[in-house]
Amino acid sequence: MIHKSFFFCLWIWFSRGVFGVHMDEVKSVSVMEGDSVTLNTDVKVQKDDQILWVYRLGSSETRIAEIHRQSVYMHNSNVTFGGRLRMDSQSGSLTIRNIRTTDSGLYKLSIFSRNISYRSFSVNVYAHLPIPVIIRDSSNCSSSSSFERSSVPKCSLLCSAVNVSHVTLSWYKGNSLLSSINVSDLSISLSLSLEVEYQDKNTYSCVINNPISNQTKHLDNISQLCQTHTCSELKSSHWVGILVSLVILAVLAVAAIIFFRRKSKQAQPQNVQTCEEEVCYTETTFRARSVHSTKANGEDHIIYSSINLT
Repeated sequence: MIHKSFFFCLWIWFSRGVFGVHMDEVKSVSVMEGDSVTLNTDVKVQKDDQILWVYRLGSSETRIAEIHRQSVYMHNSNVTFGGRLRMDSQSGSLTIRNIRTTDSGLYKLSIFSRNISYRSFSVNVYAHLPIPVIIRDSSNCSSSSSFERSSVPKCSLLCSAVNVSHVTLSWYKGNSLLSSINVSDLSISLSLSLEVEYQDKNTYSCVINNPISNQTKHLDNISQLCQTHTCSELKSSHWVGILVSLVILAVLAVAAIIFFRRKSKQAQPQNVQTCEEEVCYTETTFRARSVHSTKANGEDHIIYSSINLT
């Protein structure tokens, strides 16, 4: 379209300072995932005004909405945002419905009217936060054992959250911050430990927060959580588990040896004794017997004697 080429020529021309150009600072906008947000232009569109919205993510820029001669063009917004964008034809304001974390980025506004102005909105979309979980940290038993032998036994607690990004995880004692850890990129698991006394009566809480929301888990009963399993019990169960595993492995190994031996015997061919394989020799003993009788017809009468093989 002709107006698009003309519009971009004007954009480059004005941006180089041919006419007075008003540049605004970048406005930061934070919103929760699933909500709707409106980026306001604070103008009333006149007949010959031209307004353009560009979405920038990294080094890539995409034209998503435009008003030219009081007509609205949504360009590639349906491809990028799936029909979740709306542009007000009277003001040029842009509304993003059911916003997602992937919609975070820079939204650049260009207004060509009697005065030329540019505005930018840095939109940050945050996911809903999970409630942190507090458990007894059994991995710290080696360090806690010395405290168990002392006059003031202590235990180590662990506060954690999973699948979070751009958050801070903190331990508080009353309203005082004890320790904190933060992550900017997506983290599979985020955890923070705290060492307390068994009989501590202070109020502790673990808080996870981002710039617009937070979730808190209060530690109600320290002694109950710490004494659920003492370190000695945890160590005993650990060694019992190892012993049981070794016994199971030994039984499986013996069973495997017996099985393979039986399979090996079944696979061997049966020994068939043949003349070629084995020749057995024996002694022959002849015993002679006297024969005196003769038949009437004159033929000799033969008597066979037995042969003993030894």
